[in-house]
Amino acid sequence: LNFKYRVNLREKGVSYLNKLGKFKDAHTLEVTDKKGRVSEITASRFIIAVGGRPTPLECEGGELAISSDDIFARENSPGKTLCVGASYISLECAGFLAGIGHDVTVAVRSILLRGFDREVADKIGSYMEDHGIKFRKEVVPSKLEKVEDDKIKVTFSNGETDIYDTVLVAIGR
Repeated sequence: LNFKYRVNLREKGVSYLNKLGKFKDAHTLEVTDKKGRVSEITASRFIIAVGGRPTPLECEGGELAISSDDIFARENSPGKTLCVGASYISLECAGFLAGIGHDVTVAVRSILLRGFDREVADKIGSYMEDHGIKFRKEVVPSKLEKVEDDKIKVTFSNGETDIYDTVLVAIGR
């Protein structure tokens, strides 16, 4: 996706620079590349796109979870997967993983798709449940731990536990 964005920008005559920059004045940037080389760029307008990284799971063992970015870099099947979060990214990942045949559960702290139309969000949740995706409602993971065969035991905030092959976190950026 990022590559496609860069291609689209290039086709529109926009220069993409992956550099650290600071403004010298309203029309001049001082930029530093990965090798520490410093240069200046002048333009009538600049677009600053800082991007973002997924928010990690902050609980004991949270480092065992992967992000929505990481799911595409896996070399093996994710297997039985817990998607943590009720955002559209979490639900999208749950949907395509279930669609290719994986056992998927979504951990929902409060409501699906906060900020979206409630009726639409509820219909999406019902549709997903009708298509085999399970939901653990009003819980968050409180502990992740490695168990046999590289599986991950998840303890939820209500004290219940389950074992997954993959824990995917999509709780924001």
